[in-house]
Amino acid sequence: MSKNLENQTTDNIKQPLIAHVLELRKRLIWVFSTMILSTIICYFYVNEIYGFLVMPLANAMGPGDTQRLIYTDLTEAFFTYLKVAFFSGIFLTFPVLLIQVWIFVAPGLYEKEKRAFLPFLAATPILFFLGAACVYYLVLPMAWPFFLSFQVTREEAVLPIQLEARVSEYLDLIMTLIFAFGLCFQMPVFLTLLGYVGLITPEWLAERRKYMIIVIFIVAAVLTPPDILSQILLAIPLMGLYELSILMIRMVAPKSNANPENSSGNDTNPA
Repeated sequence: MSKNLENQTTDNIKQPLIAHVLELRKRLIWVFSTMILSTIICYFYVNEIYGFLVMPLANAMGPGDTQRLIYTDLTEAFFTYLKVAFFSGIFLTFPVLLIQVWIFVAPGLYEKEKRAFLPFLAATPILFFLGAACVYYLVLPMAWPFFLSFQVTREEAVLPIQLEARVSEYLDLIMTLIFAFGLCFQMPVFLTLLGYVGLITPEWLAERRKYMIIVIFIVAAVLTPPDILSQILLAIPLMGLYELSILMIRMVAPKSNANPENSSGNDTNPA
């Protein structure tokens, strides 16, 4: 009798696990199918996307027949176009990924948890696109003229120094910057979510502000090109987002949360 009950219990555990795995596979199929379809569609518009990505450099270079991007390998331009299409496909798939995550986790949440979690999910793509817009419309128009200012004409030197940028290297750089800024702009969502569940408090973040400034500059140095200008242009918005996170946690965190440093091991039993 006990053996039958044990087998039934094991079967009941296996069935929900299998159901969750099948549901996860279904959601992943939706995401990858959307990414592949988006990549194919973007490839038909790859010239327009390429023109959009190189526009900040073209504006910084100014008019002239010598202003160009080159490729040095026979297949480089083709694979660069494929990479641009794939990058654009991932960019367009990001909202679909969040929707599929919500569909997967929502059935296991209570109604109160759904109402609390949904704003974080909605803010994620907004902040990602805001980060991408920040690097495209603010950072690049300031960074590219600075780098191009190191060119030297024939009148200024015996041998001129002119930019002959490879198209693959330039597009790799700008796509990396867009994704880096988009991901870094998720800081308020991540920290506010931790504050909502009680793992951190605004006081805890405020006390460690000076350490976080160092961490932010280290992250900016890793994610951006090796120059101080790009690092500062990423670090300044991140510091602002860190302060915004403190304000958001003050608004959403439960008032009863204790400081993480004092939340364990400090309770004493009355005599």
